[in-house]
Amino acid sequence: MKKKHIALGIGGAIGGVIAWKLASRPSTVHFEEVADRVVHAENSNFIDVDDVEVHYQEFGDSSKPTLLLVHGFTASVYVWKTVAPMLADAGFHVVAVDLIGFGYSEKPAWFDYTIQSQARMLSRLMDRLGIGTATVVGSSYGGAISLTLALDYPERVGKLVLVDAVINDEPKNHPILKLANVPGIGEVMTPFLIDSRTFIRMRMQNTLAPVNHHLITEERIDSVIRPLAAADGHRAVLQSGRNWKADRIEHDLGLINQPTLVIWGEEDRVVPIKHAETLYRSILHSRLVVLKNCGHVPMEEKPPIFTELVADFAGESRQIKE
Repeated sequence: MKKKHIALGIGGAIGGVIAWKLASRPSTVHFEEVADRVVHAENSNFIDVDDVEVHYQEFGDSSKPTLLLVHGFTASVYVWKTVAPMLADAGFHVVAVDLIGFGYSEKPAWFDYTIQSQARMLSRLMDRLGIGTATVVGSSYGGAISLTLALDYPERVGKLVLVDAVINDEPKNHPILKLANVPGIGEVMTPFLIDSRTFIRMRMQNTLAPVNHHLITEERIDSVIRPLAAADGHRAVLQSGRNWKADRIEHDLGLINQPTLVIWGEEDRVVPIKHAETLYRSILHSRLVVLKNCGHVPMEEKPPIFTELVADFAGESRQIKE
């Protein structure tokens, strides 16, 4: 009986903590309340796209060729904080966008959080901003969205830059994503993981090459947690993982006709380098650059060479023939 009472007590305590966590979290994060801690907040803008308020940061002269920067899963425009102004200085109009449900874009409950719907949002964002065609730069999950944009709305994509890009459903095999797909369990565990500095630090250690672990600062951890630390952010992350359907992309890679630059970190432990080789092999007008001492986020780990590679590629007028 004593053991039973102890077990019931522990179970009750855990249930209480869970109930407190779910009840005490804010419903959303308001940009105006945290703007003083947002990098490049002076470049931030909001625009309505199909009744969703989308946050983006804009750099450079709008008359110059446009680079559209698309971040990865659970990330935001923060990942472009160093290279966005550098690319603007190199002569480009740079638009870094927060996907719906991430960063400081709205996180509506009714949105389906599919890769296809995010790609559609990008096309309509370009309409709203008066951008006909852009060089689209997609990182990780944002690479899957950028590829889908090129497949479904090819007229919007002049060139593609794929940075350690997702091309299929393999990332869903991660134990945490598998658990999150279980009804009930995902709703309980997601708030604790997203708000956990220890968990975020561990993710960063896996994301960055060991030589770049000095980039894991308290400011970087804060900038990842801050925009998602509310009920709508937790829900958006959970639904994005549950609606992750990317196998179609790998199947249709041969249909990509845009000149494509594939940039990969040699030490990427999130998306294996074999996927870079698949992209290079499947896309006719493509080239592949592998960066040493670099993990999953070359734009953060190797900003100068990343900027040079993207600027040179986007500035070329000729088709790639390799």
